[in-house]
Amino acid sequence: MRQIVLDTETTGLEVTLGHRIIEIAAVEIVNRRLTRRYFHRYINPDRDIDPGAVDVHGLTREFLQDKPRFADVSREFLDFVSGAELIIHNAAFDVGFLDFELNLLDHSPVSTHCKPITDTLRMARDLHPGKRNSLDALCERYEIDNSARTLHGALLDAELLAEVYLAMTRGQNALIIDMAPAWGSAQSAAVDLSTLELMVIVPTEAELRAHQAQVTAIDKAAKDGCLWRRLEVSAAPSALAASDLAPSSPVLVQSDLAA
Repeated sequence: MRQIVLDTETTGLEVTLGHRIIEIAAVEIVNRRLTRRYFHRYINPDRDIDPGAVDVHGLTREFLQDKPRFADVSREFLDFVSGAELIIHNAAFDVGFLDFELNLLDHSPVSTHCKPITDTLRMARDLHPGKRNSLDALCERYEIDNSARTLHGALLDAELLAEVYLAMTRGQNALIIDMAPAWGSAQSAAVDLSTLELMVIVPTEAELRAHQAQVTAIDKAAKDGCLWRRLEVSAAPSALAASDLAPSSPVLVQSDLAA
């Protein structure tokens, strides 16, 4: 699974007023691991920058005067992000500017190159309703060091957002993926299971209720839902869901995987 965490800086807040991208950064995550591959460019916007925007990111027209234009880096950018899931904080803002720049070059919108586009601001609001969910607030909440962020910068912000995203989505799926390389690196060996006596554990009613409560909590919190629930749905019709098991029914110790 390839994901790209993206951030931009712009000449102003309103793309409808002709404001342009002046910095773009994209950081790669593969199977929930930062690969250290990234795309980062400063861009000459060929226009003035709002003083309020300069106060935020510190980028001036003089600094950007000798930098490439978006047209010069667009193909390299699209090649880097193509086919990946885009992860953006307040995605509507950055996607609006990207689509504006791409349209000027007769390119299709960024959503046609990257699917899906995940908005971490919306994710954070769902996870932490009523709380501040700016990048700085999320760094503090998830104990991510953002002390170097004295000004906004696309590359630093993309790197911080990548860590925030991984922290927000840490759970069942992350555990399974993180363990996968260790399994894959082991040497396969033939094992005779014909004489193996399988140990079964019979759950109590209280344990079954606790199990279902945990599965429900994971199902609500995980982005892609609970794997255990999906396995229940895809199981053979004759198979019993965990909630249907009587206390006397044998349950394999596999039930621990739901946590």
